[in-house]
Amino acid sequence: MSTSVAKLAAQLTLAAAGIFLLPGVAQAGNQKEEAMADSVRLALARAIADAAPPKPKFERIDDRIQYLNWLGEMSSRLKRRIPDYQTRIELLETIWYESRRAGLEPALVMGLMQVESGFRKYATSIVGARGYMQVMPFWSRVIGDGDPAKLFQMQANLRYGCSILRMYIDMEKGDLYLALGRYNGSRGKPEYPNAVLSNWKNWEYKPQS
Repeated sequence: MSTSVAKLAAQLTLAAAGIFLLPGVAQAGNQKEEAMADSVRLALARAIADAAPPKPKFERIDDRIQYLNWLGEMSSRLKRRIPDYQTRIELLETIWYESRRAGLEPALVMGLMQVESGFRKYATSIVGARGYMQVMPFWSRVIGDGDPAKLFQMQANLRYGCSILRMYIDMEKGDLYLALGRYNGSRGKPEYPNAVLSNWKNWEYKPQS
């Protein structure tokens, strides 16, 4: 378990009831429109505008083999939720690319997605959050091109979600408990970070030695 996972685990007491995703229900809270410095806003906007395709490049063959092993293992775990092979692989490729691009662990992003949307591309919460990572539409105005419909596009949704979570982690000086609370609009309350931590463990990958 990584240091950040251990830190979060130490901060939280897992609730046995009420923290797991119910089928068909988007669990997003109400992300707040944060006051941010122009430099932060510009950095986020640049991150969103970068149209680099989610195709990994590896300098070492061992790294590529490890990635392919991860892809195969995650595909097997995700099959029940996303039966279509091509959709599943494209989503996993995008998760891997966008999470690492933002300096996040893919397992963390997948745990968050499980809680937020149950891996449903067109999930919409009662407060209007959209897509896999349940991004609020105002973000398309604040750091995007003003088109909230793009939040239902696979890569765009993950690009926004990962970039926003990275920003919150930086704002909270690495405190993942508070950063996850900000992401969900429930900063300081344990239920959402507990749920993400619990589901994060479902997607951890241990490379074969």
